[in-house]
Parts: sequence; structure tokens; C-alpha cells
Amino acid sequence: MAMTQTELLHALEPVVEVELNRHEKVAKEWFPHEYIPWSEGRNFDGIYGGEAWEEGHSKIPEAARVSLIVNLLTEDNLPSYHHEIATTFGRDGAWGTWVHRWTAEEDRHGTALRDYLTVTRAVDPVALERARMAHMESGFMTEYDTMLQQLAYVSFQELATRIAHRNTGRASGEEGCERLLARIAADENLHMLFYRNLLKAAFELDPNQTMRAVTDVVTTFQMPGQGMDGFARKAMIIANEGIYDLRLHLDDVLMPVLRQWSVFDKTGLDAEGEKAREELSAFLAKADATAARFVERREERRARAAARQ
Repeated sequence: MAMTQTELLHALEPVVEVELNRHEKVAKEWFPHEYIPWSEGRNFDGIYGGEAWEEGHSKIPEAARVSLIVNLLTEDNLPSYHHEIATTFGRDGAWGTWVHRWTAEEDRHGTALRDYLTVTRAVDPVALERARMAHMESGFMTEYDTMLQQLAYVSFQELATRIAHRNTGRASGEEGCERLLARIAADENLHMLFYRNLLKAAFELDPNQTMRAVTDVVTTFQMPGQGMDGFARKAMIIANEGIYDLRLHLDDVLMPVLRQWSVFDKTGLDAEGEKAREELSAFLAKADATAARFVERREERRARAAARQ
């Protein structure tokens, strides 16, 4: 008989404690202010009578700027994310300790990113603030009903965020920006390991139910920023630049995590578990073909652009 979500939550508590202890030993303390080039800052127009932001103030290419804004606005929805995981995992015991620790670590990311972008005049601060207000007012609600689905989602999402941050830093062409985003990405990687290891333990407890949860998430996955205004256009700019696209999502996010869970080597699944795995395999094959076509067309566009130049 399948375990209930509450039974699974309690059964995973010892694993949470082990993973929390591991995380606290390897996580490195860092300070956002040390990553900001404060000496580059100057007043904007307004109360202190400075200079209004202009496009030419930014040293960062457009695609990287778009990605930075998406990354920051995504981080800004932290109150909603905290509510979702606190509601799902609880605020007691090892689960509760992790929920608050994760929230505190994530809060640094938005602080550091906003300070960097403001001080270096990388983006329009007025447009950024208006976008923040709109995005946070819409909030975030998970589309997943079960604890296992949410564990699967954050396992993939944390890794996706790590890759998006690292590639955005590289695309910025700015040493300071790349250094900051590499630091944030290191946090995201540790968060991914925490959740990935929990779901691996869930596979041992209830492989069939966990397989279904993984399939449900992989086949419907969307980044948490997808609700922001103009996200589809921003995502296309980011994909065309190669910062984050379906090819990366498959090769660097989905497949490494699925291999860690030995999803395709599991034995002893019942009919429902096997059905879920078959759905997963079919989806991955279709997505692989779609990703290959996108990369091919992108290369063709780049070749035509190069020829025109």
C-alpha cells in the first residue's frame, strides 16, 4: 500500500536531519556587501539630485541584462516560496530548521543582485522596481499538490537556477558580475543536493509513488519566474543567447538528476510505476528532438547574421 504524504514526510525526517547537518558543514558564510563595487556608485535623479539612468550607462550586453532581471525578479518572490515550502514541509523539527535556513540563504541572493545592478547602473532602477512590484503582487503558487512533487520540482529547479546564474555571469562580460553570480550559484548547487538526496531516499520508501511524482514534474516543469510580465519574450532572448534553453535543461538539469536517482535502472516497480517511467521516457525523447531542432535553427540564424556582417 502506498504511503500517505504525511507518512512520507515523517519517514524522511531523519534524512532531513542528516542532510541539514551535512549542508551546515559545507556551506560557506559570505557577505553580499563584499561583492558590490560601491566606489562605482553615484546618485540617481530624485531626492539627491543625481543623474537619471540611461541605456549607455550599462556595460552589460542586452541578453545578459534581461537574464539578470529575470533572475532577480525570480529571487524577489522569496516570501511566496517560503510560504509554499513551510506549508508543505512544516516549521517544526529538522524540516522546519531547513525551511528557515534555506530562506535565509536565498534572501542574500536578491539583496546582492539588486545592489550590484543598482550600483553599477546595469539596469533601469525605475523599471526594475515597477517590475518587482508587479511580480511580487502576483505572487507564486505551486501547481503541485503533493510533497513528493514539490521535492522533485525543487530538485530540478535549484539546479536550473544554478546554471542560469552561472551562464548569465559569463554572458555579462563583467568580472564582478560573474564573480557574484558564481557565488550565488554555489548556494543553489548545495540546495539542489539537499533536495535531490531527499528524493533519492523517497525512492527507497515508495518507488512507485515517487516515480509518478518525478514524471509529473518533468513533463510540466516551468521556471518559477514564468508568471512575470513578458516572460515568454525574455525567455526567448535568454535561450537565443544560449544562457538557458531546452538543450541545457535536458542535458545539464534533467538527465544528471535522473541518473543520480537511477530512474531508468529501478527494478520492482508495479504497473503504475512502470507506466510513469514509460511516460517519462517518451517525454524526454520528444523534448530531445525539439531541443535539437532549436539548436540547429539558432546556429542557422547566427550563421546568416555573421554572413550579413
